[in-house]
Amino acid sequence: MKQTLQVRLSQHLTLTPQLQQSIRLLQLSTLELNQELEKFLMDNPLLERGEPGESAAETPEEFDRLPRTADGVDNRTDGEAQSDDSGAESTLERGSDTDYFADAPSGASARDDAEDGDYPQQAADSPTLREHLVAQLALMQLEPRDRTLAELLVDALDEDGYLTQTLEEIAELLPPELGVEPEELRIALKHVQNLEPTGVGARNPSECLELQLAALPASTPARECALLLVREHLTLLAARDFVRLKKLLQCSDDQLRQAQELIQSLNPRPGAAFAVNETRYVAPDVIVKKAKNVWVASLNADAMPKLRINRMYARILQGSRNAASGQMSQQLQEARWLIKNVQQRFDTILRVSQAIVDRQRHFLEHGEVAMRPLVLREIAETLGLHESTISRVTTQKFMLTPRGIFELKYFFGSHVATDAGGACSATAIRALIRQLVAAEEPKKPLSDSKLAQILGQQGIVVARRTIAKYRESLHIPPVNLRKSL
Repeated sequence: MKQTLQVRLSQHLTLTPQLQQSIRLLQLSTLELNQELEKFLMDNPLLERGEPGESAAETPEEFDRLPRTADGVDNRTDGEAQSDDSGAESTLERGSDTDYFADAPSGASARDDAEDGDYPQQAADSPTLREHLVAQLALMQLEPRDRTLAELLVDALDEDGYLTQTLEEIAELLPPELGVEPEELRIALKHVQNLEPTGVGARNPSECLELQLAALPASTPARECALLLVREHLTLLAARDFVRLKKLLQCSDDQLRQAQELIQSLNPRPGAAFAVNETRYVAPDVIVKKAKNVWVASLNADAMPKLRINRMYARILQGSRNAASGQMSQQLQEARWLIKNVQQRFDTILRVSQAIVDRQRHFLEHGEVAMRPLVLREIAETLGLHESTISRVTTQKFMLTPRGIFELKYFFGSHVATDAGGACSATAIRALIRQLVAAEEPKKPLSDSKLAQILGQQGIVVARRTIAKYRESLHIPPVNLRKSL
């Protein structure tokens, strides 16, 4: 076979490092973006954070004048480089060296003017469940051995205050030379169950509720009936089998209702109040407000990182033409790319957010029942972007509206056909289900079939299994668990 050389033209997509960085930054959340930027700030000395109120990035025209380099080496003549560098750096150098360093407050004056800033406020430490119980045991007149065994049981409690291990299992874990008998552990458990909060040290929910009921005054209405319920018939009460309960307890509707209300007022998780819950805050990327009867989306300035080129290093690089300037030139280029990609990220978020607001203005006016069906393709076609780009933009990005903070993906959803030939969003159907369940008669709650029938009368054709799926997503129990006396 004869070998030949052929010239062939073809088109293919090449992801440049700048484009790859732009895609990666676009899909990051605000927290992840700040973590990524901290890495860039540590690795690149030519990149720094700007002062509050300063512009977050350079203008696009400045990036068009960036020098074209390969491997960090400038390929132009010295005259061209000096000419272009002076033009590019002119926008960066908005002040003299004296002004630049004068912006930073001196250490002594800053401490004198804002002494409170040197000592940030710390959250008060709340005692744990173990610390709370051990402190009570220290005040009780117990023998050292009994106190030690009680503290041992306290260590075995879970975060809800329950003793999940049996006393026999705990006794087997102890060294045999201690000679601890199960009866000693039962006595120690009684001491623990007498501590606050009431119900701690229980081995199951029934015992937890019984301890709390036993601590109430004997004159409490329906106390005896409630004790009998939690001891023997807690499963039937959870299933709301009121007919069978009335037959077993030989009580009236009013007595059973009072006992149920008394049990519902108890705390089945007495130790949960001492659990350490980490509060997680969400910083919205976009803020939506109504101006002159028009809903307008704007970027949250507090969520936008302010980056800039270090002017001092930029001047050093401008006047230096030694071997070390090649690496600094590459770092300068990378810093500018990052600033431009961050600005482009927020510009894209704003465009997508405004397009969502334009289509979901009825939701902003009237709430979830007015949510219209929306898919990613509709926003992509409107903005001339790819669906994958819209998916990246709407993931872990949040919008602050007068109705609350929502993830951008919240405004997208499937649709259900209506008798009129239109469509109703799944979010609106969930809102209607929530309204119907909230207004139902407690003695005769609405079944899934009845909910589907009511929606069908309103022109929304929904199957019973779809109603069940939406109801479960709203954490609404089935009809038999919603029934009350």
